[in-house]
Amino acid sequence: MTHNVKRTFAMLLLAIFGSVLLYNCEPEPDSLGEQLFANEATEGTVTPYDLIAYNINNHDTIRSDASKLINLWGSTSSTAVLGAFNESNFGMQKASYLTQLRLSTDNPDFGTNAVVDSVVLVIRPSAAQYDGTALGDITDKAGFLNGDNTIPTKESIKTYAVNKYGNIGTTGAPTLFNINVNEVTTFLDANNTNFTRSNVSVSTGALLGTRVFNGNVTAMTILKTSDNSTAFTSNLGFRIPLDKTFFQNKIIAKKGQPELQDASNFTRYFNGIRISVAENDGYLFQFSPNDMEMIMYYKSDVTTNGVVTRPQTTFTFNLQGANAHIGQYEYNRTGSSLSDALAVSSEQNGDPRLYTQAMGGPSIGIKIKDTDINTLKTLYQNNKAAIIGAKIRIYTDKTNWDNAYAKPTKFTLLPVDSKAATGELISSTFTQDMLLGFTPYKMYDLDKNPAYYDFTVTKTVKDIVETGAENKTLVINLGEFLALSSSSTTLAGYKYTSRSFAMDRAVFVGTEATNANRIQLLVTYGTKK
Repeated sequence: MTHNVKRTFAMLLLAIFGSVLLYNCEPEPDSLGEQLFANEATEGTVTPYDLIAYNINNHDTIRSDASKLINLWGSTSSTAVLGAFNESNFGMQKASYLTQLRLSTDNPDFGTNAVVDSVVLVIRPSAAQYDGTALGDITDKAGFLNGDNTIPTKESIKTYAVNKYGNIGTTGAPTLFNINVNEVTTFLDANNTNFTRSNVSVSTGALLGTRVFNGNVTAMTILKTSDNSTAFTSNLGFRIPLDKTFFQNKIIAKKGQPELQDASNFTRYFNGIRISVAENDGYLFQFSPNDMEMIMYYKSDVTTNGVVTRPQTTFTFNLQGANAHIGQYEYNRTGSSLSDALAVSSEQNGDPRLYTQAMGGPSIGIKIKDTDINTLKTLYQNNKAAIIGAKIRIYTDKTNWDNAYAKPTKFTLLPVDSKAATGELISSTFTQDMLLGFTPYKMYDLDKNPAYYDFTVTKTVKDIVETGAENKTLVINLGEFLALSSSSTTLAGYKYTSRSFAMDRAVFVGTEATNANRIQLLVTYGTKK
């Protein structure tokens, strides 16, 4: 591919190409290349180079504690994953969630003769738009409790579909989950590194509650029939009734005792809860841990002017803040394509198929061949061939990833500086291209098979060839770099990504020599006529 550019404009841009100013002002390497070769000053050539690309085994574990799911200083979104999904390429993946809980008030006074009416846990998944239906809208609903009385009411329920990834079923027969809530009987010590990773093992006790989940969440309003005033409002969410007898004995009966005295005592007495699905196949969905609620409804004696009444009172448990939070992920790779690929993966020669999956699944390692770097150096030194653009192009595998699952749209690309004894790859900064304002990647044909992605490495390759920078391995992960807060566009840093809770995955074409869609480095360089 050959382009031309006016001589004076090309000479000007080439003279300052390496400066930070140019990279910041022109963040798109492709458009920059077009400017440099618009007319007749220089000739530009796009040359493909085969890469060494291989599967990185992350051993199905990732940091998934509060610092990743709910960063207390606000750099990450408050997101966790629940569900299970089984397919032939990656095997079975199951996501559960562990959290401590604290009393909203230390040493609470529940009053005299307190008795629990009910306890409910509310989970708020990420939902799609309102589907336009209102089930039971303005329908009579007798028996709504208001203190000791029942009053006639009518209700309006709006239903929303949850955003899902995996086997969601059909409209007529949606995939069903039994969502379980268990007591955790292991102390979740947030200061212990054993409780920071997704493959953490904990013991569970009593089943506190279970409910069938059909993939939808609801918002409910209950109105009094008499005057249409609001008797009860429930924001969008999924409500799981919990065992009231357990809370009567575990909480109410301990009034005034050391177990409820402060947070330190309470988190060792009631270690926490585990939310999971009973099934091993279906789909994954995200929810907000910081928006969860656990509410205990109870009655106790209240004496006014010698008259004893028993009004209903609520007590909330704190599921947010300084509590320990852990995304717990389980995998069964037996018989999967990924398992076979990892067994023969070659860091030296590359792999024919590349697998990437977030939440502790595999990453993709990429290395530019030293022989190709030497070729580019020779062109630069002998022919004055300046690198104008460079990108890594990678295609989804047309055969092995031909399905209806959404193509991934969030990636990170980082240089590898070292490898830990555990095999974990360690980075210490963004790529030079990101530091200088380049768009990290572009996506094409996401609605087709195959789709492909271009990752920008112009500055990275230019530095290796022209200044002798180290030819480092690059790693592609699913997930995106996160901002300091929801209202900021400033990234929190190279360590802060959504990889701990990103649900998607994909199979790509690797270094298969006979495949036209094999992963390649496309380098655009220009020389004077």
